[in-house]
Amino acid sequence: MVDAHRTFVIVGGGLAGAKAAETLRSEGFTGRVILICDEREHPYERPPLSKGYLIGNEARDSVFVHEPSWYAQAKIELHLGQPAVHLDRAAKSVRLGDGTSVHYDRLLLATGAEPRRLDVPGTDLAGVHHLRRLAHAERLRGVLASLGRDNGHLVIAGAGWIGLEVAAAARSYGAEVTVVESEPTPLHTVLGPELGALFTDLHREHGVRFHFGSRLTEIVGQDGLVLAVRTDDGEEHPAHDVLAAIGAAPRTSLAEAAGLTLIDPAYGGGIAVDAALRTSDPDIFAAGDVAAAEHPLLDSRLRVEHWANALNSGPAAARAMLGQEVSYDRVPYFFSDQYDVGLEYSGYAPPGSYDQVVCRGDVSKREFIAFWLKEGRLLAGMNVNVWDVTDPIQQLIRAGARPDPEALADPGVPLASLLA
Repeated sequence: MVDAHRTFVIVGGGLAGAKAAETLRSEGFTGRVILICDEREHPYERPPLSKGYLIGNEARDSVFVHEPSWYAQAKIELHLGQPAVHLDRAAKSVRLGDGTSVHYDRLLLATGAEPRRLDVPGTDLAGVHHLRRLAHAERLRGVLASLGRDNGHLVIAGAGWIGLEVAAAARSYGAEVTVVESEPTPLHTVLGPELGALFTDLHREHGVRFHFGSRLTEIVGQDGLVLAVRTDDGEEHPAHDVLAAIGAAPRTSLAEAAGLTLIDPAYGGGIAVDAALRTSDPDIFAAGDVAAAEHPLLDSRLRVEHWANALNSGPAAARAMLGQEVSYDRVPYFFSDQYDVGLEYSGYAPPGSYDQVVCRGDVSKREFIAFWLKEGRLLAGMNVNVWDVTDPIQQLIRAGARPDPEALADPGVPLASLLA
């Protein structure tokens, strides 16, 4: 039986919000739990949108976090298709798009992120796409299949994870693909220059064309349809469709209007939260893509946009809302699948933060582990087509290990032994 005297509200119907609602119930919370989703879909996971579902290997129903019936069984009050438009901290209420106001005793903001838009002429043409929501993926699946049948061209702006995964999906359908990227290699701001060339070679082997060191300046169309794109170096590339994959921005407008402390976009943006995922208002918490958290292990503030962070920070925030002691210090983790290459990355080592990269295994065969170090300390590790090593990699990072580089590079030395 629900105790109506306490109400916890969750704004955001993604993985973080859904797992927070689940955790509140599993931890014994008997009050009202209200989950506000601006999409009409039940909460779902986003990785399949650029991976298995987009390629056609996974069914639509597989993306949902819970069966639709679970919410009623768990006594979670769902507001689907209802954006939260105003947060009144003094009244402790959230107003929805239809004018309904809901009271909260504690509130979780899991509003996620939204794709960055291209600021160039032609973005209003019918063939310009983004990929963030299930509806986007459904539309893009049809587009890729059509391009494959008609030998059509897809231009992708951005060679980050989404751009590369969609490129792989598009080639699986037979579409022609050109990727325009301002940096000299794919994933340059994530992996640095040392490993970017690996992904250049991988995609070129599968027929993807890259145009590095340039930006889109115009999408050219006729009768509302895309014909080509132009770049700032004067080049023109044929295109029937364009995907903007230039990153995502945290959805902070609700928090900003309510006066919560935010992080400057120059430093990653997001809602500032402490290690317990509590905002500057003690009754409001944030989790998932939108939360810029003080990370006890990394001794820095970090906003992480990947699946594992949503999976784990939602439950952590729920426990903090219940008054439990929480220190959210998960090692950042993400994964990607492109053609026959699968990889997992653990840790945090953006360019400029490390001074050495060590590899063990065969990089040429794309079966290896790469490690990023700073003054001998292991910051991050990425295993490529090498499996069951995430746990020891994360243990080494968590321990602040300073392994011998020769031992680190030697596949005959068990990673676990480097903890000693």
